[in-house]
Amino acid sequence: MLDLSFNQHQHAFNGQTGAGKNRHGKNGQDRRIPLPLGTVVKDSESGEVLLEILEAKSYLFLKGGQGGAGNARFKSSTNQAPDFHHSGKEGQEHWLRLELKLMADVGLVGLPNAGKSTFIRAVSHAHPKVADYPFTTLVPHLGVVRTENYETFVVADIPGIIQGAHAGGGLGDRFLRHIERTSILAILLDISEYSEHSPLDAYYILLNELKLFSIFLIEKPRLIILTKLDTVYDQQMLEELSGKLESLGEVVFAVSAISGKNLQPALQFMANIVNN
Repeated sequence: MLDLSFNQHQHAFNGQTGAGKNRHGKNGQDRRIPLPLGTVVKDSESGEVLLEILEAKSYLFLKGGQGGAGNARFKSSTNQAPDFHHSGKEGQEHWLRLELKLMADVGLVGLPNAGKSTFIRAVSHAHPKVADYPFTTLVPHLGVVRTENYETFVVADIPGIIQGAHAGGGLGDRFLRHIERTSILAILLDISEYSEHSPLDAYYILLNELKLFSIFLIEKPRLIILTKLDTVYDQQMLEELSGKLESLGEVVFAVSAISGKNLQPALQFMANIVNN
């Protein structure tokens, strides 16, 4: 946690005018509001980003007013009856909206039930709920991953993305912002026979939602992770799918989070992107 420092006399978010010095009394106190790393401070009306909390330090955001002074304040040995005063200045005020974006290196993206939670449990100490029905994950989870080469990075598992997520479908717009700061995206495609969508259909759905939400997401480095490899017996299908995705310029890893097969090569690829 860190303090976002508001140098004013009254509450920071009620639109009231504060003061570094009170016109008719003692100096006002700084208002310090603790915020987590990753918080984005926006103008509540325009949505303009005013500040991003990316370092553990105090930020002076709104300045308090300057206290006034009556004519008695200016009395001196040579001027016993001064006829001027200082009116002081109002403090700054602003209506704000605070949004939290997770600070992670890798963002896991997939349709509901694509195996993201199982994957993050297998590669880190994060323990999101796992079940064989959609929307098991309802909040983002962070996990710290350590590769065989002792490189570490942070992975963010967000709830499953559905069609229309960019516009708020399935609360997607609330969750997609959490992967905007990541260095790389891992797109997880379910290749089991129980998947609602074919892997290629899921691939195009996810890319389209990312693009519609933010062009910067679609331009991030990424890899494709084909999940639930332990359920696949048709090797020809797997080879054709991998070949098709690679022909589209994708880097593809087929993994099993249950058995651990091929997890380390995928993790090392992520670590190389994060650390370079």
